[in-house]
Amino acid sequence: MIDARQRNTALLVAGCFFMENLDGTIVTTAAPEIGRSLGAPPTSVGLLVTVYLLTLAVLIPLSGWLTRRFGNRRVFLSAITIFTLASLGCAAGGNLGELLALRVLQGVGGAMMVPVGRLIVVARTEKRDLIRITSYIVWPGLLAPVIAPLAGGLITTYISWHWLFLMNIPLGIAAFGVAWRLIENTGTTAPPPLDRAGVLLTCTGLGGLTYTAHLVAETTASWTVAAAAGAVSLALLVAAVLHLLRTPHPLVSLRPLRTPTYRATETGGFLFWLVVGAAPFLLPLLFQTQFGWSPVKSGSVVLCVFAGNIAIKPATTPLIHRFGFKPLLIAATLGVAVTMAGLGLTTAGTPLPVIAVLSLLSGVARSVALSGYGTVSLSDIAPDQMRDATTLGATTQQLASGLAVAAATVALRLGERFGGLLPGAPSRTAAYTVAFGLLACVALGATLSALRLPSQAGDSLRRERPVTDPPGGGAGGSVAVTRGSLPGSGRRQPQSAPPDGRFDRP
Repeated sequence: MIDARQRNTALLVAGCFFMENLDGTIVTTAAPEIGRSLGAPPTSVGLLVTVYLLTLAVLIPLSGWLTRRFGNRRVFLSAITIFTLASLGCAAGGNLGELLALRVLQGVGGAMMVPVGRLIVVARTEKRDLIRITSYIVWPGLLAPVIAPLAGGLITTYISWHWLFLMNIPLGIAAFGVAWRLIENTGTTAPPPLDRAGVLLTCTGLGGLTYTAHLVAETTASWTVAAAAGAVSLALLVAAVLHLLRTPHPLVSLRPLRTPTYRATETGGFLFWLVVGAAPFLLPLLFQTQFGWSPVKSGSVVLCVFAGNIAIKPATTPLIHRFGFKPLLIAATLGVAVTMAGLGLTTAGTPLPVIAVLSLLSGVARSVALSGYGTVSLSDIAPDQMRDATTLGATTQQLASGLAVAAATVALRLGERFGGLLPGAPSRTAAYTVAFGLLACVALGATLSALRLPSQAGDSLRRERPVTDPPGGGAGGSVAVTRGSLPGSGRRQPQSAPPDGRFDRP
């Protein structure tokens, strides 16, 4: 039974999740205005999103080690403080360099804030209450991307982009006050030795990869320099992987990737997150810089992507039970590929309802796929590897989200270079047509990964159909038949499906 303290703690973590998720998405709509204010191109402003999300991805694995070393309460309160003060610094930033440094600091706070908060909540929750307690945490966070495009447009148009960060101040102060009363201090234990080599190789490699994407996005950057930076970054990441596989206490354990289902879904999920994270960055740029729309109109249309995401949520679990994970992942990834290509073909003369419907359908397909990836990936993981698999999945998700904006800028740069090769008369939107076409190809890569899944993948998590007990078979009524029967049982037993969208962050 969930008591009042557990519920309030879960709602506190949900509020922190909302702040973190909102901060990762709201800047995209305001990128052109921030760029004009700071004298930087909009594509370079995309680094404000990239460095924030990449910092989250790099430092999330450290959160578990830090809690064992310093305790839940101290780490959680410190995370809220860092995030809030960094938000204040972002609002006061005078140039792009300062803003980027402070966004990294925000990411440091966010990387500890939500994972540690989830750990605090789950540690005091019995298994039978996990679905309910998870819903408290997840659903408020899902609202952030829904309101971010329109909120960003309204704030940028009628107030100032600085308020994108200033509104975190009262939220952070309130969260700190509630956490001070609710979060109990836990004893510290001796953690395993910190994988310093893993931290160094991983952080340097990912930072170099981000810088490479920044060079490619810059119109004046040399392709030779960008290629050299990219090669060095990839070499560092390869060395990081080799190190993580060999060290006894890695920063991120890669051993769960030996499970075929997990490996296929993590690979496909990574590609898919690149696409769905890049689209909300490219769409406002297309609408504002090429169609001439205001930030409010642009944000309202981008809102359709996330409205589709939320609207399909109640039907996602029944669809999984009815059709299975593999068919739905194939259909959803194909749907995103088609809608990305369709959005790339739109122009300023395309009827607004057509653009809105394409965006809505893209959000529907995105939601179904992310829910599927979040549940089926753990279906075949052994219990002793569940912690490692969960940590690696969260890190991979954040990494893909961070690289998504970088991938979008690279795709747009390639579109500017090769857009003139498209058939027909030259178009102002040719670069975006190429960029969205490249994203569609990446989505097809996720489709190929889904095709490699075994047909029965995730069936242990599904209910097949209700059946009625035979006469004299005990209590009347029906039970949900599952593929996960208990050993030695003569009949299949009821089994709860995992929470819908358990790891889904749109």
